[in-house]
Amino acid sequence: MGASGTATSPGYSGFVQPRVFAIAVVAAVLGGAAALAIGALTGATGGQTSTVVVERTIPVDVAAPAAVPPIGTGFNPAAIYARRSPGVVTIYADLGVEGQAQGSGFIVDRDGTILTNAHVVTDVAHSSGGAVTGAETVYVEFKDGDRVPAKIVGWDLFSDVAAIRVDTALHPVAPVPLGRSATVVVGTPVAAIGSPFNEQSSLSVGVVSATNRTIDSLTSGYSISDAIQTDAPINHGNSGGPLFDARGRVIGINAQIRSTSGAGEGVGFAIPIDTARRALDQLVRTGRVSYAYVGVTTQDVTPRLAQKFGFTASRGALVAKVQPDTPASRAGLRGGTSVEDADGVQVSLGGDVIVRIGGTQITSAQDVSRAVALHVAGEKVQFAVLRGGKTRRVVQVTLAERPS
Repeated sequence: MGASGTATSPGYSGFVQPRVFAIAVVAAVLGGAAALAIGALTGATGGQTSTVVVERTIPVDVAAPAAVPPIGTGFNPAAIYARRSPGVVTIYADLGVEGQAQGSGFIVDRDGTILTNAHVVTDVAHSSGGAVTGAETVYVEFKDGDRVPAKIVGWDLFSDVAAIRVDTALHPVAPVPLGRSATVVVGTPVAAIGSPFNEQSSLSVGVVSATNRTIDSLTSGYSISDAIQTDAPINHGNSGGPLFDARGRVIGINAQIRSTSGAGEGVGFAIPIDTARRALDQLVRTGRVSYAYVGVTTQDVTPRLAQKFGFTASRGALVAKVQPDTPASRAGLRGGTSVEDADGVQVSLGGDVIVRIGGTQITSAQDVSRAVALHVAGEKVQFAVLRGGKTRRVVQVTLAERPS
């Protein structure tokens, strides 16, 4: 490649200068890669990232120009852009020998804290299983073109979320309000603001095309639950930018795209803001994020499967596999012993069916990760299970911290 070229390859995010190799599924890099299969549900704590809502103070709305109507209950992309784009920034991360990555981010408080994707400000795409390090230098460019240095607060590789911070004495900040991804429904109109192809402060619109998706984390071996799927165009450089609802509240962080051509006509995915809130709270307090861990791989129990195999509950999470030397194995939870086909689906039979964790009812495999996320490492939690899908038992599990 010549000196003026831009290198991309399957796997990284962000606008990457020469010498950087990148992951194709990341919204920030959509080079001509073949379609990448976004991961299937791999289980509560052996392959999913858990979600828990952590309350934070939502910043006040930024005043709009007088000529722009206020954001109301209708969908007004012009008003959303006018009021929220000052709080959306372009991020440039110097990855040393790997070159420079470019992504997006958004300001969340008056202290200058900015949320983005972990893959924008770390070398995770190039670590090859080794220790992940943050960018050597990070710069933030505001809508008015001013560029200031930023410091990395920390990152959460499990959910692909990172927090950085700018000195508000160097540039005024306009925080954007955070919404709730748990309340988002299919068909909701959305607006994405970011810097695709390094074109700062660009707007694209669409709708929420699906909710509660489980996608592979681009920065860990686990999966992310409750991702938001959207048809709003998400392109190279959008990674880390906000996905707004009709009221101008952030409901997700744009992170990935599935495309057969590597272009923006594919299906986009955003990290749910409820997950990002959890990461942000811990990153601001401690600089790192901790997840509770069980060590099981699970499958959904549906009424059809329950009837076919004689389970005494029509909904739950079937334990397909228990990882050795984990809280699950030490507590005596049982995984499957055989596999059978059920309407074209391979079902692991013989293991426990989880129907409740603590005070949370379990109706699907995703519910397991959500319920575990409500607890902390070291806590003893009661798991109500159907042994072999039939006999109800209570198993006490001492949770551990999720390994990297």
